[in-house]
Amino acid sequence: MESEILQQLEQRLGPVHARQRLGIESESEPRVFGKGLNFFHPENWYSFHSLVEYGLRLSGLYWRGRRNTLDIRVRRNEVRIKNLPPAFDGFCILHMSDLHADLNPPAIDALAELVAGLEYDACVLTGDYRASTSGPHEPAMRAMAGLCTQLLQPVFGVFGNHDSIRMLPGMESMGIRMLLNEHARLERGTDSIYLVGVDDPHYYRVDNLASAAADIPADAVSILLSHTPEIYRQAAHAGFDLMLCGHTHGGQICLPGGIPLTLDSKCPRYMGSGAWSHAGMPAYTTVGAGTCIVPVRLNCPPEVVIHRLSAA
Repeated sequence: MESEILQQLEQRLGPVHARQRLGIESESEPRVFGKGLNFFHPENWYSFHSLVEYGLRLSGLYWRGRRNTLDIRVRRNEVRIKNLPPAFDGFCILHMSDLHADLNPPAIDALAELVAGLEYDACVLTGDYRASTSGPHEPAMRAMAGLCTQLLQPVFGVFGNHDSIRMLPGMESMGIRMLLNEHARLERGTDSIYLVGVDDPHYYRVDNLASAAADIPADAVSILLSHTPEIYRQAAHAGFDLMLCGHTHGGQICLPGGIPLTLDSKCPRYMGSGAWSHAGMPAYTTVGAGTCIVPVRLNCPPEVVIHRLSAA
């Protein structure tokens, strides 16, 4: 079975990327300390999950937080892009991230109902489809399969730090074109733009912008999909016209006013949610549609985002 999946992944990704990602996954259980861009990885500390839930129950906030996970908002973000081809003026991208689809099934049902009524031209998913960072991924895949029946094509995705590369064949069988250090060309008539995606930069650190953007014309508009905003410097100086990411959950459990307690992200806090820019590159970090560690949101409602492109 292992040799079969390795062969599949080598054919799809090339031997270096496939062996690198599988090798890191099989080294050991994901670590709480060390590895990745951050030193501390609370998503891998499973006794901490129980402690957080116990504290929320004790405070009386748990069930309120559970209800908040079903209140998924639709955000709209206008993005002005220099040299945007005329045919793509008004092009809309539905952006979803951090679904952790097997952690809170009612929230995924609510999400499926919400997106079924939205209008957009393409959909992008910026990683973390699974709740745990190791172990079986089949429950998450089943939940994703149900959600995908409600999405309009084309759909593109990248992997996050919770995802196994073994999920790749199943994800693509659902109609999601995964961009793992790769790019796709979107065409409208004679005009085109490029979607570029990198594999997880946060924990596995297998992103490769140079490989992902290879052969894209220098004057073409390109949009980067990354699970995390933590590669903002590399992205901006590589010349991308827009960066879409997630990972932070906006803090998920925040103080009044949406002030996050933690973002689990090695980047400036203003990049933790919403629209921002760096070195002239516009970007958006979505707080995500799902939840991590515990299925609770406080002062940080879940969201999907529709980015509308327009000419600067």
